[in-house]
Amino acid sequence: MDYVLDFLDVLKYQKQYSPKTIESYQLDLREFESFLNAEHLTVTTFESRDARNYLTFIYDKDYKKTTISRKISAIRSFYNYLNERYIVENNPVSQVSFPKRDSMLPDFLYENQIDALFQSLDKNKKMYTRDRALLEILYGTGIRSAELLNIEVSDIDFDHRLLKVLGKGNKERIVPFNESVKEALLEYIETFSKHMEETGAFWLNYNLTKLTDRGLRYIINKVMKESAIKASLHPHTLRHTFATHMLNNGADIRAVQELLGHESLSTTQRYTHVSKEQLRQAYLNAHPQNNKR
Repeated sequence: MDYVLDFLDVLKYQKQYSPKTIESYQLDLREFESFLNAEHLTVTTFESRDARNYLTFIYDKDYKKTTISRKISAIRSFYNYLNERYIVENNPVSQVSFPKRDSMLPDFLYENQIDALFQSLDKNKKMYTRDRALLEILYGTGIRSAELLNIEVSDIDFDHRLLKVLGKGNKERIVPFNESVKEALLEYIETFSKHMEETGAFWLNYNLTKLTDRGLRYIINKVMKESAIKASLHPHTLRHTFATHMLNNGADIRAVQELLGHESLSTTQRYTHVSKEQLRQAYLNAHPQNNKR
């Protein structure tokens, strides 16, 4: 019996995990199975004393701390599932510690960098209206890449400038958008409406088929390379930038929490640290006494 496939089905149909999380867990669990085979163990014979060897196995691969934490989480969740179904007596990784995470502030772009990003778009290129619409909506609403890719025309209320978003755990929320986003979306729809009808997809790739998460990351990276911005850029950077700029310009933190779809206020509070760092840098760069030392 393939316990892994059964477990993944539970994540997909009962717990409604995102496709990306399920894919990651599947890779993690298949890697765990490789470890078990190498150690002449099975899912049911793996014990707490074997956990140390498993940790050595993944640490030796020089994974990032966040990746190691996810792998431990995947194995722990898997064994919780097995334990609940009386397949194993206990969870052998329940006492395994996660690696200490480095304290990192969310990365974001300054307003002049955002301007440079939009100015770098080439209006003569075939996919200009799509690229502009992608950037406008990511920066203008702060939605996640998965939420963006699930958008349908029926989710957009142009009259009231409101967007219906399906977030984590299939939770719906309404997100407002500005005039720039509206103009970019209307121009994109006007340009590609025929192909949208043919494919049944709202976001299209260069070959005019459905845009994937990988394709979105490729587009964002390409735009970054064509601009003069010397910073790493991915779809989540624009989400971080949206939150930071909102807070820097006086938005209420609970309103930003609602817009981002954060369950916990503490998640949103990470962006206040970014704002403070931006203020600190502005002070260090502008105060004359700082330049004398």
